[in-house]
Amino acid sequence: MTAAGGRTASRIEGFAAVVPAGGAGTRLWPLSRAGAPKFLHDLTGSGRSLLQATWDRLVPLAGDDRVLLVTGRSHAAAVREALPGLRGENLLLEPSPRDSMAAIGLAAAVLERREGARAVLGSFAADHVITDDAAFGDAVRQAVATARTGEVVTIGITPTGPATQFGYVRGAEPLVVEGAPDAVRVAEFVEKPDAETAAAYLAGGRHRWNAGMFVVGAGVLLDHLAAQLPALAEGLRDIAASWDTPRRDEVLDAVWPGLVKIAIDHAIAEPVAAAGGVAVVPGAFGWDDVGDWDSLATLLPGASDGLAVLGDPSLVLGEDGASGVVVAGTGRTVAVLGLPDAVVVDTPDALLVTTRQHAQGVKQVVGAWRERGRDDLL
Repeated sequence: MTAAGGRTASRIEGFAAVVPAGGAGTRLWPLSRAGAPKFLHDLTGSGRSLLQATWDRLVPLAGDDRVLLVTGRSHAAAVREALPGLRGENLLLEPSPRDSMAAIGLAAAVLERREGARAVLGSFAADHVITDDAAFGDAVRQAVATARTGEVVTIGITPTGPATQFGYVRGAEPLVVEGAPDAVRVAEFVEKPDAETAAAYLAGGRHRWNAGMFVVGAGVLLDHLAAQLPALAEGLRDIAASWDTPRRDEVLDAVWPGLVKIAIDHAIAEPVAAAGGVAVVPGAFGWDDVGDWDSLATLLPGASDGLAVLGDPSLVLGEDGASGVVVAGTGRTVAVLGLPDAVVVDTPDALLVTTRQHAQGVKQVVGAWRERGRDDLL
């Protein structure tokens, strides 16, 4: 199989890809809902949903038999329909959301049970946009080589600007790892900075965006988790012990609700980095987590000089300096007159009108509808 850039993508032996597919994407309301979250939508006009594009990117590296997907039970049917090549035994269904550590940890525990502690997994979110699959594959290969030395590895995205909407990873001294010439030690993970700090990070050249991509041995991950949160590690290993048996649902339903809800960044990445156990490999590929309508506008053609359209462009008219993004999702025509950086999202039961500058506030709108008891809109 040939990846973008003309290079051939070959399978990485002993590597399994884990895809956490959760969250409601509330900042992309009203298109993204709890019942149809953003990973099930084609948000770039490519003809493939974000989930399908993630699958397309990972299968050449891991093989279709070694992609594990973790999602909620309510999304099982939609995921199976979107990914007919996904093996049934590799669809891990959560009874309820417990954040990224439980999701990724469950996959690690199942993989450890099936293949042993030395199996290497990489976790890649289902709802990110990545360009240049060849560069992505190169970064994953370096990360796997580094993970085989016992490191927890993150892929840090090479910044293209002083972004304030992303967390950062600060690199330190280079590591000497065969097959990973660009790997360096992680000095720290940094929360989202202000504009001045982000500009300083960009100028310094030692910070990369934290995309939440982690590559690590299954046993290494679970042993770190056992040191940080022993009850969580024990619970996940108990569930994994019954996973491929008739007792799966019984044990899962008994143990899962009691697992602590925490992100992998806080549970593993930050404390292990502070102890000197995390490495970073640079990712020189285009990446966006499509966090809101403003970021989506930059991914669609037309936003630089007018209206970017998701849907049928023949239904959208922009006049007198109109710019921004329009989602035409009902078959109705939409006209935008004289409004710069507009956001118009037209769905069958809800219409959103805002601006790109207020895109982060869409989550507040969702909260307001929830307070009014309009769960049908969520």
